[in-house]
Order: sequence, then C-alpha cells, then structure tokens
Amino acid sequence: MKNNQSLNLWIAGILSILPLFYLAAIYQSLPAIVPTHFDMEGRPNGFSERSSLIYFTLLFSAIGVGTFLLITNLPKIDPKKTAGQSPELFQKMGLTIAVLFCFINFAITYGAANKGENITWIIFPGMGIFFAFLGKYMRDIKPNYFAGFRTPWALENDDNWKETHRLAGSMWMVGGIAITVFTIALPTEYRFIAFMGIIAIITIIPFVFSYLYFKKHQPK
Repeated sequence: MKNNQSLNLWIAGILSILPLFYLAAIYQSLPAIVPTHFDMEGRPNGFSERSSLIYFTLLFSAIGVGTFLLITNLPKIDPKKTAGQSPELFQKMGLTIAVLFCFINFAITYGAANKGENITWIIFPGMGIFFAFLGKYMRDIKPNYFAGFRTPWALENDDNWKETHRLAGSMWMVGGIAITVFTIALPTEYRFIAFMGIIAIITIIPFVFSYLYFKKHQPK
C-alpha cells in the first residue's frame, strides 16, 4: 500500500515537471510577447512577456501536486472516514487531477507558442475525458464531506448518497464522452455552448434526483 502511494506521488511529481521541460525546450523560439490568458471560447484575451510563462507553468504545476496531496489525504482528515473510504480510489482521483493540470499546462504553452491559436480543440476534449474518469470513480465514493455530490440529503442518508452517485457516475461518464466527441466535431463557435450545456445537465439532474429521492423516502 505504501509502495503504491509512493509510486503515485512520484508519478504526480513527474507530471508536474513535464510542462517545465516542454517550456524550456521551446522557450528561445517564443516571441517576446505571448498570450497568457484565454477566454472560455479559447481566444487569447491577455498578453505578457514570455518570461511570465515560467510563473504560470510553475503555478499550475504546484496546484496539480497540491491538489493530488489534498485528495489523497482526504480519508485521514474527513470526519466520515469511518465509512470505509478507499484510499486507492482517492489515489486514482488525485492522479487524474494531476494529469488534468499537466494537460492544461501543456495546452497553455502550446497556445502561446502558436501565436494564440484557439486551444478549445485541446482543452474541451481533455476536460471531457477528465469528467468521464471522474464518473467512473464516482460510483465507488462513499459518504464524505469533500468529494462527490455532497447534497444535504445525500450526506444525511447513505441510500440517498449511493443512488445519487450511481446516477451521477453514469451521467458523468456518458457526459464526458459526449463533451469529447462534440467539442472535437463541432465548429469552434459551438464548442463552448456544447461544453457548458452538457456540464449543466450532468450537474443539475443528480442534484434534483437527490432531493426527489429524499422527498420520496422521508418518514411520513
């Protein structure tokens, strides 16, 4: 168990520094002024000196590792840890998040190196894959105060939690795949609409389901 934790920590650390190697490899070829901020439609709306990319990359790397450490240590600090939370599950979730931040880091540097190229064709499909993996893990998350659909009704009832996360897990897996497919296939101007529309559906429906389950099963 400890060996797996150490290995996962090493993997998360390597993922965090890979974008730094990528930036170092192309740094001299970057223009003096590069895009460093993109709107939700992938268009650059902020510019800085290329040296600022170093700070952005370090920031995202630190957030990736920090989030990994937080997620993997949740069973130790959550008051509901007696519910039998699986440390292995949180290790997988932490690594998935570390991969996401590594991916975003690469995408931002790639966009800067390619004259502010619209990066939604990279970011949105990557986010879709991320949501699909979270959906896969969500089915096995036991009640806790940090991860999952922490509605008031699910936190107070184990059956509500189980059924809500069974539904949410399936929806996030299907929704994540749909985001990946649609944001690759659709024209640029429709990617953001498709992304936000699917996110709204897979977020709102499990929340409403949890409430309706509570209303249906509350004591008369």
